[in-house]
Amino acid sequence: MAGLIGTVTLNLALDVTYEVDELQVGGSHRVDRIRRRAGGKGVNVARVAATLGHQVLVLGFVGGVTGELVAEELFDAGLTALLTPIAGETRRTVAIVNGVDGDATIFNEAGPTVSADEWRAFLDRMPWGRMGVLACSGSLPPGLPSDAYAELAVRARHHDVLSVIDTGGDALTAAAKTGAVVRANASELRAAVGDVEVEEGASELVALGAAAAVITDGPRGMVAASKKGVWRALPVETVSGNPTGAGDACTAVVAAVVAESPEPDWSAVLKSAVAASAAAVLTPVAGDIDLAAYRRWQPQVTVN
Repeated sequence: MAGLIGTVTLNLALDVTYEVDELQVGGSHRVDRIRRRAGGKGVNVARVAATLGHQVLVLGFVGGVTGELVAEELFDAGLTALLTPIAGETRRTVAIVNGVDGDATIFNEAGPTVSADEWRAFLDRMPWGRMGVLACSGSLPPGLPSDAYAELAVRARHHDVLSVIDTGGDALTAAAKTGAVVRANASELRAAVGDVEVEEGASELVALGAAAAVITDGPRGMVAASKKGVWRALPVETVSGNPTGAGDACTAVVAAVVAESPEPDWSAVLKSAVAASAAAVLTPVAGDIDLAAYRRWQPQVTVN
């Protein structure tokens, strides 16, 4: 079904967020507020896409008591999910938000080992006929092949489903070679193609075969490259807060656009992606965005 965004999170997590008055290394802290909810980069993508009005399907692995909590929270949040059970325990992440400046300190568990049989079960359950785009994000749990995202992209293409792959290093170049739209930040890009300017690196990914490359570049904005050219979007203003979900908000915008058009106007995409990323920083929890800020900033983004 055109427009449905299938979001893959191979390393799902239960995200736990602590808010403290002031974070002091080595100190004892009273936690003012605790949030627990399903997380992982693909879940963040699904949340933002759903907030922006798109239909989403969350795909991933769950195991143990933590996996049950993840599945329950996705249901409570109104996110449709198709989850593959595994023997291992779903991981947890902890974010400590400093009340002084709103910055977050993040602790990420590695995740459970996924067996070859569990990986095959996941692949066999993919509902290709329902999806308009497949968006894959985040780290790979132990046990999966390094080209897992590339394999998903190849299978998606066989079913005429476009892919948006958010990853880094060798997995990024492997995904590019499948013809997917690839997403990364500047450091992930350089881990894949070497110490180059972001525009050059994005173009290299397109030369490898990527349909397009969208690279976040921190305070310098964002770059997109396709066979038609290279564009850089500048941030509208300096934003402080929790940057954890900013890249995921960008991926959500890219996936939503690709679901509707295989060859979008990347200049327009960057306007939306920059605004969404900045609006995500304003919120204390990854996967949320400040809709008012997003709508205010979108027309103000400058693209060269």
